[in-house]
Amino acid sequence: MVVVTLTNCPNSLRGDITKWLMEISVGVFAGNLSARVRDRLWERIQKSAKTGRATMVFNTNNEQGLDFRVYNSNWQPIDFDGLKLMMHPELTRLAEAKGGKVEASNASRYLAARQHSRLKKSEIMNQKEDSCVYTILDIETTGLNPESDSIISICALKFVSGALVSGEEVQEYQVLVHSVEQVPAPITRLTGISSEQLVRDGIDLNDAMTELEKFVGNSQIVAHNVRFDLMFINAARRKLSMPMLMNEVIDTLALSKKKLYNLKSYKLTSLAEHFGIDRSGLHNSAADCRITAEIYRRLTSDE
Repeated sequence: MVVVTLTNCPNSLRGDITKWLMEISVGVFAGNLSARVRDRLWERIQKSAKTGRATMVFNTNNEQGLDFRVYNSNWQPIDFDGLKLMMHPELTRLAEAKGGKVEASNASRYLAARQHSRLKKSEIMNQKEDSCVYTILDIETTGLNPESDSIISICALKFVSGALVSGEEVQEYQVLVHSVEQVPAPITRLTGISSEQLVRDGIDLNDAMTELEKFVGNSQIVAHNVRFDLMFINAARRKLSMPMLMNEVIDTLALSKKKLYNLKSYKLTSLAEHFGIDRSGLHNSAADCRITAEIYRRLTSDE
């Protein structure tokens, strides 16, 4: 099954799509297509939509059983621990800059900044205190939107290359962070972190970001779905008028997909089960950090 929605697109495009799909409501089309026809149709939509918006949802053989594509949309697909989700529109993405261009998304700004500001690997390695150092990172948040949700827990484990092989961290940074909002009950059930704990034991976000930057230094950051963690961290740093973290990164989600074949799921819990790693305490940033460290060690042990 394929479903396509069009908004503010030329009428000629709507007519063109009806050659393959049935229009079941204004701007909504549905039908069954082969993967090849579906992909060619999406190419036609992108070429013909002009300033309009388009979304395509279709069946596929993954854990969710579906996938989607967007064109000219403020709703952005994100990968969350192996699951593809939609990030709701942000005010910064909706605001129009001079010249009628929509402001670049947080992800675009982050990638552009990395291209211009990231330290060269040789420069990192020349700094003795950070040579051959990896920092395993994990955060817990109140939701999935870095603009409206908050970081409530951070854990970072620093390894030198030899210690990483043996599984012994060199340093640990772990902290709860004050949140201006109440922690939703489902998040408390998932992470074990309550609003009361944050009031009692949490530190100010500004202090947490300052300490984390100092702890990480110029080391490579290793995380499972690292884009999610850095989107939240850099959104928080931007709100505090702090520079974004520009460290080189290694994503164990991408690495596992490259090295392991035929797994039904590449979520952290699924990889831990695959490798026989103790999963107790999952969705606690400290436990997730150590699980990620062990998964990374297993994935790179043959290199």
